[in-house]
Amino acid sequence: MGDTAFVLVVEDEEAHGEAIAEGLKRAGHACRVVNSGAEAIASIRQRPPDVVVTDYRLGGDISGTDVLTETKRISPDTQVILITAHGSEDLARDVLRPSSPARAFDYLRKPIDLDELRTVVERAARQALLSRESRGLREQRRKAFSFEGLVGSSPVMARVIDRVRRIADSKLTVLIVGESGVGKELVARAIHYNSSRRTKPLRVINCAGLNENLLESELFGHVRGAFTGATADRKGLFEAADGGTLFLDEVGDMPLAMQAKLLRALENGEVMPVGSNDVRKVDVRVVAATKRDLSEMVVKGTFRDDLYYRLKQVMIRLPALRERREDIPVLVDHFIEEANRRHGKNVKGITSEALRRLTNYTWQGNVRELRSTIDSMVVLTEHETLDVDDLPENVRGTTDIVLAANVNTAGLSMSDMEKLHIMNTLKITAGNREKAAKILGIGARTLYRKLKEYGLH
Repeated sequence: MGDTAFVLVVEDEEAHGEAIAEGLKRAGHACRVVNSGAEAIASIRQRPPDVVVTDYRLGGDISGTDVLTETKRISPDTQVILITAHGSEDLARDVLRPSSPARAFDYLRKPIDLDELRTVVERAARQALLSRESRGLREQRRKAFSFEGLVGSSPVMARVIDRVRRIADSKLTVLIVGESGVGKELVARAIHYNSSRRTKPLRVINCAGLNENLLESELFGHVRGAFTGATADRKGLFEAADGGTLFLDEVGDMPLAMQAKLLRALENGEVMPVGSNDVRKVDVRVVAATKRDLSEMVVKGTFRDDLYYRLKQVMIRLPALRERREDIPVLVDHFIEEANRRHGKNVKGITSEALRRLTNYTWQGNVRELRSTIDSMVVLTEHETLDVDDLPENVRGTTDIVLAANVNTAGLSMSDMEKLHIMNTLKITAGNREKAAKILGIGARTLYRKLKEYGLH
């Protein structure tokens, strides 16, 4: 089955409650049976269930509607199913009304049809999951922050932004490292526009694919006649950025001979145009970025160690998007707003299922790829809300698995290791036991037995 749940069965007739629980357990659900409303409320406070199945008329001072009211107060995402005897349908229907202060998910009439009960519980479990996801997304959006185009809600991005704030107004050279598309240029721009140099120029050059001669001319300029085609004097980017900031993207691709000339410019604050013997003073702060491992390149002799240490007076490491998936919902909201402005559209949001698939996808192109995807979806959709059908085929059909966080397993027994492995596998399959069993290479019945053995629900 697709959706399993922890179900609390509330029934003052003990045998009836056990029969209901047994029927649900056979469908893979974890169940607890209590025999009074007071026990039910205590259990919900201790561990909120996904679904409560409660008799409408319970013996004692606390009725089924009281259980419903308290459940929704303690755990708003928990779904409640009422069981009613003949003649109580009108009362049960009252708590299904949208205007009801504590609304039930559904009701069933005695005698209970177990197949019908399983179907309703599965729908309720699915609704509980969606409700929790929606609540989690709202919380993420509430905690979201933005700083000069850097958007997120994750602790790792909060630390990046805090570091940018603290070093922005210093004179230190900054080295930004991270995969393609993680936002290295955005960080460079945030550093520049939050420094005292913000009123001066910011110049950008990508060092990848430029040979030594062309790169030297671009950075330091040239004089007329320096080479074929040099028909006039031309300032380089160091002079053009005087007083401001120069961003050297993909500095790891810079030829070795050019690295020595860059180091000299950084150390002395002087540049010499190609074809000239005149030294020109410049005041430029350099921010560099690379997707390469410069420390490894230093060991191999393909990057100068003295330039490496000069560039990394401050190092900022930007994580890949798959390492901060909690930022994806707020990034999606941000990119939808951007795309609406850019293309004159009025997309109001995205469904939880489409967002789940975006969040689970492995973004090799990182934030740049996500932004491009959302841009295309906004342009192509015919609806006000983006849905699964609007996703690109590669994202819509993703089978990516989001791995649980690494855990130090030293000192654990083999049974503890097995328990932990089962827990993590259930986590990455969102509780889908059939998928978990396939990944673990065991049968579904074996998995259910181990769940019971380890007390996992």
